[in-house]
Amino acid sequence: MDDRQQVDLVVVGLGPGGEALATGAAKAGLRVVAVDKHLVGGECPYYGCIPTKMMLRAADALAEADRAGTLAGDVTVVPSWTPVARRVSQDATADWDDRAAVERLEAAGATVLHGAARLDGARRVVVDPAGGSGPLTFEASRGVVLNPGTRPAAPPVPGLEGTPYWTNRDAVRATELPGSLVVLGGGPIGCELAQVFVRFGVRVTLVQRGERLLPGDEPEASRLLRDVLEGEGVEVLTGAEASAVEHAEGVFTVTLQDGRRLEGDQLLVAAGRRSNLDGTGLESVGLSADDLAVDERLRAQDGLWVLGDVTGHGAYTHVSMYQSAIALRDVLGEDGAPARYEAVPHTTFTDPEVAGVGLTESAARAAGLAVRVGTADLGASSRGFTHGPGAVGLVKLVEDADRGVLVGGSVVGPAGGEILSMITLAVHAAVPVSTLSTMIYAYPTFHRTIESALADLEA
Repeated sequence: MDDRQQVDLVVVGLGPGGEALATGAAKAGLRVVAVDKHLVGGECPYYGCIPTKMMLRAADALAEADRAGTLAGDVTVVPSWTPVARRVSQDATADWDDRAAVERLEAAGATVLHGAARLDGARRVVVDPAGGSGPLTFEASRGVVLNPGTRPAAPPVPGLEGTPYWTNRDAVRATELPGSLVVLGGGPIGCELAQVFVRFGVRVTLVQRGERLLPGDEPEASRLLRDVLEGEGVEVLTGAEASAVEHAEGVFTVTLQDGRRLEGDQLLVAAGRRSNLDGTGLESVGLSADDLAVDERLRAQDGLWVLGDVTGHGAYTHVSMYQSAIALRDVLGEDGAPARYEAVPHTTFTDPEVAGVGLTESAARAAGLAVRVGTADLGASSRGFTHGPGAVGLVKLVEDADRGVLVGGSVVGPAGGEILSMITLAVHAAVPVSTLSTMIYAYPTFHRTIESALADLEA
């Protein structure tokens, strides 16, 4: 390949959104160069969505086996991490090999490069290929798409740097489990992995700097999940912050600001994510990573589209994929609906699942809406009663009373993310609450709890 090429489009960052856009653009006949310095597919298939859900599924199977004693008779299960590690390595990630993803992109017609890429002025990208060959420069007539994603962030705790702590990336590659684990961070990643490991017999302490777990969700959901985790043996410490970390003789010691000292064979840092915009050369086109903004077509400026986590609309695979379809239409000069974010759903895949969409009650009130709230106990439903152990949860609906439509909702419970889909549709399409209240809800189902929450909304 020449060290300078004229192409139609360069896509930098091949997480789900970037990969999908590059594939679509190449299939549409554009000359596409697709670049990633790590694995084609991004965080989701190798370290996030797919392998962690395999881990959670395994942990759920252990919990169900334990519940079988109440429902169906005596069951004895000896937990083993070996089949989990094998499924993650072989079935989910192909041992963290992206060859199949590269081949799919190439089959679509794209040129795929591994290496670091940076903007070097408008519609120009310089790539330093992996392997040490000289830099390549591409001039892109249509423009450039950035999908840089994020990476695990480490808090500035004295002593942490240089220790062999885990992030989510290390946790999914584990072939053996520690006897004890301290988790820093009570967001979705911290809560999911804490439950996985405690169910496999690891002694887990979960340290959350804020006053509650899952701070982006409703307080009722946070309380319920905390009760579940503590009931399973997780020591949950909220309003607690690490002030120092030590690692000696194979043991981590975490000192909290109040002087308490926690010990664990391993330390998992799940304290947020950091943007990968650094090093992308935004300054060469007059932009800054600190105040980067995109319009409803994902354009940061003429000939530059930005997708995914860094746009600030949720670090979710489904948001990146949604944005990629909108940006692809714009790249191809096609019409279509602009981006809208009032009904972005999310799910934390603990057991029970914690799912939400739109505005929480506090966010709706902060926005100045005339708020009405309806709640219902999912565990007290007929389906919850028949389901038995594990059927704890709730449904919470947030209504803009002036408009008579839902602006948010939460579901905690078995398959909470699936139940949420009905609420997501209602928020997205602004279905009147009066219409939702006259629907027929199948009996006995978990989603029928939504009907009970609607009745509470109108009480």
